[in-house]
Amino acid sequence: MIAALLVAALAAGWVDAVVGGGGLLLLPALLVVAPQLGTATALGTNKLAAICGTSTAALAYARRTTIDWTVAGPSAGLALLCAGAGALLAGSVPAAAYRPVIIAVLVAVAVFVTVRPQMGLVEHPHKRTPRRRGVVVAVAGVAIALYDGLIGPGTGTFLVLAFTAVVGADFVHGSAMAKIVNTATNLGALVVFAATGHVAWLLGAAMAAANIVGALIGARMALRRGAGFVRIVLLVVVLTLIARLGYLHATSAQ
Repeated sequence: MIAALLVAALAAGWVDAVVGGGGLLLLPALLVVAPQLGTATALGTNKLAAICGTSTAALAYARRTTIDWTVAGPSAGLALLCAGAGALLAGSVPAAAYRPVIIAVLVAVAVFVTVRPQMGLVEHPHKRTPRRRGVVVAVAGVAIALYDGLIGPGTGTFLVLAFTAVVGADFVHGSAMAKIVNTATNLGALVVFAATGHVAWLLGAAMAAANIVGALIGARMALRRGAGFVRIVLLVVVLTLIARLGYLHATSAQ
């Protein structure tokens, strides 16, 4: 069980650092491999591993690329509070509800990225108007952060898409800002889960170490290979997960 979760944490760290969405690997792994934890503890343990990976990736991006703090800073501040609010409600969502929600979200992401092939390949600074900055801060710092605390998987991907679609960042710079905000959402949710006793600390610490290794590898690859590489990884990961979760959902319904 532990070996399987460590492999999942390593892969999730890599995916999270490149394009976000590592929780789409790690949370289902926890729910399937360690169902005895329960939904809330699986969410809390996932946050412990994820915050280590996202903060590591955020530092790697900050050292080697420019981060627009006028967008990332306010988004992260709001996200810290709103993710905590979402985490307070997390226990009310049954585990059975996660799979169809995640599948629907993944399909929406795949369609959005496919129909806009040029999105995120180059930066569009003219889109960074005060109005658009306000919109993306509200979307990233409130709506997506609440989702992260409540459910979680796909948060990093949604953040990348918000920063590319709304304020014209390319995928690399969008990923950099997403890591800053995702670190805040993970921290806000983790504080609540820890306070309510829903973190498996030893298991989470082991997964965190694997997640950090994956995050370092992923961040360096994304920075070296650029926005086109990130877009390809995004589509491959999303389509693979849709197929896998769709199969599991279909077989469980029979």
